[in-house]
Amino acid sequence: MERFIVSARKYRPDSFESLIGQENIATTLKNSITRKQLAHAYLFCGPRGVGKTSTARIFAKTINCLNPGESMDPCGECESCLSFAEGRSYSIHELDAASNNSVDDIRQLNELVRIPPQIGKYSVYIIDEVHMLSSSAFNAFLKTLEEPPAHAIFILATTEKHKILPTILSRCQTYDFNRISVEDIVKNLKDIAVKEGVEIELEALHIIAQKADGAMRDALTIFDQAIAFCGRTISYDKVISSLNVLDYDYYIRLTNFFLEGNHSEALLIFDEILSKGFNSLHFIGGLSVHFRDLLICKDKSTIQLLELAPSFIQKYREQSESCSLAFLYDALGITSACEAGYKSSGHQRLHIEIALIRLCRINSPAWVGESSLSKTAEPVKRAAEESAKKVDSEPAIIVSVQPEAQDIQESSPEPAAHAKEKSLAEQAPSPKEGSAVSISIKDLIKSAGSSAKAATAVRKGEVGTDLLDIEKLTDVWKKMAESESHMPRLSTAINQTKPIFREDNTIIFPVKNELQKNWIEQHCKARLLEFLKVNLNNRELKLDLEVTADDDPQEKKMYMPEEKAKFLMDSYPEVKEMQNDLKLELK
Repeated sequence: MERFIVSARKYRPDSFESLIGQENIATTLKNSITRKQLAHAYLFCGPRGVGKTSTARIFAKTINCLNPGESMDPCGECESCLSFAEGRSYSIHELDAASNNSVDDIRQLNELVRIPPQIGKYSVYIIDEVHMLSSSAFNAFLKTLEEPPAHAIFILATTEKHKILPTILSRCQTYDFNRISVEDIVKNLKDIAVKEGVEIELEALHIIAQKADGAMRDALTIFDQAIAFCGRTISYDKVISSLNVLDYDYYIRLTNFFLEGNHSEALLIFDEILSKGFNSLHFIGGLSVHFRDLLICKDKSTIQLLELAPSFIQKYREQSESCSLAFLYDALGITSACEAGYKSSGHQRLHIEIALIRLCRINSPAWVGESSLSKTAEPVKRAAEESAKKVDSEPAIIVSVQPEAQDIQESSPEPAAHAKEKSLAEQAPSPKEGSAVSISIKDLIKSAGSSAKAATAVRKGEVGTDLLDIEKLTDVWKKMAESESHMPRLSTAINQTKPIFREDNTIIFPVKNELQKNWIEQHCKARLLEFLKVNLNNRELKLDLEVTADDDPQEKKMYMPEEKAKFLMDSYPEVKEMQNDLKLELK
């Protein structure tokens, strides 16, 4: 029986031309050989499986080859090339620093360096995983590395450049190897599949290339694993099954449910994914990548960044057309936050399920989709009305709320004390300090029922486009203030202002300050606009808030000690004189 050789060894590059994804490094090394500008020490660094050791071997064979080709590749036929291929060369030495990392090992190397080569011009020493050398071994190696014999060349290879001592780095020419692109891996695997007589689908090749994460050796290992599982005919379905990779179709279906607001189906698909043994953290990470790919598809100039098979690129293009940029931005934010908080979550499955529900909510006006909302609007309204009737016959339940904590949340960068002074309480009569405001649950239920009723009427198109009557607007404005009686400060603010109507169907709500404006826009504007649309029978109305100057001039309030001191000095010259006489400094 013929001995099996794994593809990573069988198809290992043996010339500069066969190197994949490192063309710039190959060109530089060939030019240095042609021009006879060889350094005494090289450092090859980069990720695993990208060709560092293979490049070192090719370089060592080429500089000792007796008959190199025109493209500066080893001939493979001279004594030097044959001895290296058969493992009996005394001119090219390989040392594994992971297992030979002591001072004694380096001392033996230093003794070996003195021996000239038997065949060829140079003795080449390839030290792999050089970062594993101990500090004392590095120090023992410094002098030899800096001033080696004329026939000695060192090639150091490492995956962790940051662990190399700066004194070593300064003595070497450094070459940084790149990760191999998906396209290059797919192209190489295609050629190898033809040589091996294997039929493999293009989508399966892309999955293998992505799983390899830029390492050609890993890609060839996965390729052998796929052949062992599938035989000589490899399909996409079998590859994702053998590699435990989640199918793109799951992400595409989930995104459709997110757009529809169908959280039930989304949760069922997540349960199906878990039942197949997939890691939930890898799932949410893959979902983030899916949204990133959809975002890339939105622009023709960035679609080249997709590393997918052509058939999948078309599916992503089609789905990206139905996704708005706002949806994709919000979706990426939700999945990124979910992934970041996954490990610290006490209930990790629930943590991801909440993220899926939030994704379904992005395009929905409420926790359910538009279709579900239209079906449930009437039952909700009836329940609110029945609750209100029930409360009418029962004593009102009083909720005590401190005045400064009700309705307003601090949103100003000013000092806290200053912000409180400028709150809505400054513009409207307020209860005495420390007293409570009575808010009955009956009023809250009635308000909720009327808001739901108004929103449903506007959505169903029951509201018309009547011309606006200023007198009617004034009456409706007062009615709106009464409807907000459960929020006394807002009701008072509406009562104390006179609405302004503009020709573009915009109603201006004048407010006293930015703090008041920001809070109303954030918490109440949508509800007030729905009320005005329904009661004025005009669905095209708009509502804007504007800060207006107070018509009644009031004395400016002084908040800071400096302001009070300045007021005293301006009003009483004696205070100013006392400050000068005593040389007082205001702080």
